Amino acid sequence: MPSDPALSAYLLQMLGCYLLTVAVETAVLLVGLSRRHPVRARLFAGAWLTACTYPVVWLVLPPLFPDRRGLYLLVAETFAPVAECVLFWLAFVRPLPPARRASARDLLAVVAANLGSFGVGELIYALGR
Repeated sequence: MPSDPALSAYLLQMLGCYLLTVAVETAVLLVGLSRRHPVRARLFAGAWLTACTYPVVWLVLPPLFPDRRGLYLLVAETFAPVAECVLFWLAFVRPLPPARRASARDLLAVVAANLGSFGVGELIYALGR
């Protein structure tokens, strides 16, 4: 199979950024999620939620917005937290007894995790320019 150096570099960059995203988001979820979620679930959520949305953000959306970084960021950074909130609610909140405050805290933590990883990514982007 022929290798494309640009594609290989892109996928390597994607992997590195994925690992950084998981680290940032997991740290926020460890602190931010309500106490009704054990540490093991928080760690799993940090990796799993990102794994679900990351391919869309890195592989699907960029070709839809060539030369339109602002619009791409708006769509990607709206999609990721909304999708992750839905996934988190379905997998981790819905099975539990209703608890409005805890559920609101959980979803805010998911949004905060996404904002944190976005902020770190933008800082890296700005430093690399």
